[in-house]
Amino acid sequence: MKLPHPIQYQGSKRNLASQILQYFPLDIETLIEPFAGSAAISVAAAYNNYANKFIINDLNKPLLNLLELIIEHPNKISNNYEKIWNKQHINSVEHYFEIREKFNKSKDSSLFLYLMARCAKGAVRYNKSGEFNQSPDKRRKGTIPERMKKNIMGVSSLLKGKVKFKSEDYRLLINDISEKDLLYMDPPYQGVCSNRDSRYYSGIDHSEFVVFLEELNNKNISYIISYDGRLGDKKYGEPMPKHLNLEHIEINAGRSSQATLLGKKDITYESLYLSKALQKRIINDNQNTLIMKELKYA
Repeated sequence: MKLPHPIQYQGSKRNLASQILQYFPLDIETLIEPFAGSAAISVAAAYNNYANKFIINDLNKPLLNLLELIIEHPNKISNNYEKIWNKQHINSVEHYFEIREKFNKSKDSSLFLYLMARCAKGAVRYNKSGEFNQSPDKRRKGTIPERMKKNIMGVSSLLKGKVKFKSEDYRLLINDISEKDLLYMDPPYQGVCSNRDSRYYSGIDHSEFVVFLEELNNKNISYIISYDGRLGDKKYGEPMPKHLNLEHIEINAGRSSQATLLGKKDITYESLYLSKALQKRIINDNQNTLIMKELKYA
């Protein structure tokens, strides 16, 4: 089975998951995503047997409800998607706007799946009132139902019965975390905290986030953060504070679509930050692996 991905979500870490998973410890009790988005890292971790228990949290309640439907009720959401998708053929653009209006009134997650599959560039956008306002991609009609169902069933087979779903402020998760767990955090980038950004359902305050990380450090919690990056020589976001003692790693995210359009070859690099507790676990894992190899060939 290929890695399934029913939710088309700009900014998803699905394509970077294999690089991010390289820094996962071997003894994860629960993988926690406080800013889950499409939960791409949880899906990849389950696919690669890194964890058997998960907490998926996101303040975007329709998105969280959609994830729960995909994981726990795959047939229901697949059938609903097929019905909505099949009604678009007479005038697909008009149909899209009708579904968008219905979703903004009802917050029905079945409608949300169709909108994400059909919207321009898979880019979720919101207006100042928190309503979904992205336009349709007029060149395509979204993932065909057969492929969507296959992806939904794939995700469900990996995660069904293993996930606790939450939609609360990330700071409230502090009491759910133990030293055996791992947090993977992909919060909104710096710069979208005080002013609303249409890409995000909700921003976070940078200073409050740093305080949360200090609390995690005091509890010896392992975590990974995706937070800032650079395109060529241009940096986006300030580095995390040095007093947190985080290991900074850059991962190659490939050539940006904007650079390609301009005929440039600039590569995008995204930053990962590894907590001190995680660094120690990785070192122990590597030492144990070397010991096992020596025993095997002794």
